[in-house]
Formats: sequence, C-alpha cells, structure tokens
Amino acid sequence: MLLTLALALSATASATPRTLDQIKASGTLKLGTEGAFPPFNFYQGKTLTGFEVDLGNALGKALGLKVEWVVQPFDGLLIALNQGRFDAVVASHAITPERQKAVTFLNPHYCSTVNIVARKGGPLSRQALAGKTVGTQIGTAQIPILQAIPGIKDVRTFPNDQTVLSALQAGRVDAWSSNGPVVAYMLKQTGQGGKILIGEAISRERNAGAVAKGNTALQGALNAALTRVQADGTYAKLSQKWFGQDIRCQ
Repeated sequence: MLLTLALALSATASATPRTLDQIKASGTLKLGTEGAFPPFNFYQGKTLTGFEVDLGNALGKALGLKVEWVVQPFDGLLIALNQGRFDAVVASHAITPERQKAVTFLNPHYCSTVNIVARKGGPLSRQALAGKTVGTQIGTAQIPILQAIPGIKDVRTFPNDQTVLSALQAGRVDAWSSNGPVVAYMLKQTGQGGKILIGEAISRERNAGAVAKGNTALQGALNAALTRVQADGTYAKLSQKWFGQDIRCQ
C-alpha cells in the first residue's frame, strides 16, 4: 500500500508547491492535517486544536508567518502536499522508507510506540493475535507491520481511530493497533479505560512533518523553527499541556 502511495504521489502531482520565498511574500504558511487524531490534531466543537496544531502555530510564529490550516482525511494528505494544496503537513506521519521516496520529511517532532489494544480479556500480544481480526486507520505505517505478524486472520482499515474504536467496542474487530498516546487519551476521554486495555508495543515510530519532495529551502526553515521552539521552552510547555511529559525523541 505504501509503495502504491509513493507512486501515486509522483504520478498525480499537478500543481507546483510554493517556495519559501513565495510563502514569505504571502505572509501565510499553509499547513495540512487530519483533524481527527486526538490529542495531536482534532476538533473541539468547531475549533481545530491539539498538540500538533499548537506546535504548527508556534512554528509559524517563529518564522514570522500567519498559519492557515487545511484539514482533510489522513490517507490523502501526502498526495495533496505534493499537489501544492498546502506548504507542509503536520499530522503524525511516521517516517518510513516508502514515504521518504514521496516527500521530504522534517526532523521528528515526537517519538511514540504503536500498541495492540483490545477489550478486557482480548488479545494484547503478537502471539494472541493469531486467528484474530485487527483494525487500524487507513494509510498508516502500521498496516505492513500488522500484515507481517504471523497468524493474523485479517487486517481491516477504517477512516480514523474513532471508527476503529467503535468497531472494537461493537466486536467487529478483535483488536486495534494505534499510537499509544492517542489510545490513552481517547480511553480517558471516553471512560473506557477499564473496559479496553493497551497491550504490547509492536513498533516505535519517529513522527515528523513533511514538505513536498525536494522543497529543501522550506524544510530547512521549518527545521530551524522546530529547533528554536524546542530550545526556548515552547515545545516542553506544549508537551506538558497535552501529555504531562516531554515526548520529543531522545
């Protein structure tokens, strides 16, 4: 799937992404995100919020630019990035070799584990997934990892983590695979902590923003802005706000 994504990105790019000079001249940095991945990027009512939204706004401020957010489904974000619909994407994309063929990644802005999640009494380890159906979000780097685990009956994809959680609660899947901090936040918000449990970590991800393939001037400017907000305490403040800890990659 990820190889197909890489080919699609190169084949469908129809507009020219803006250069750093063009962005500066406009005074506005356009950032793409999913808007359905709490607590990183999501809606509270009609307001887009989350750790990555706060961080993206801080990066724009560090560059002296106003930030404009463009929200669309996760599986189309990298395609839209190379089509020039926005200047950069900040949406918890794990850095993978296939994605690196398609876009130019920024430095990672956080690291996290990917965990198996199940209802109490359900499969919480790789071994326990034998013969089971696992749900995960479409377009994620977790799909090939799950497909490589021996014995899994089926890997089903869903539009976002909220729909996977609903499928798990309804018994349509036996387990769910997602970013550990996201699951912990969602279970806390929904009061499902005692009914749904976080199990074994199946991978560790470095998550980063990205710019269109080869847009290295913009990459450099955003990396410098990220370094600045990490050094001046802004990053630590935002991380504490959303997670109660510093989640930068160590």
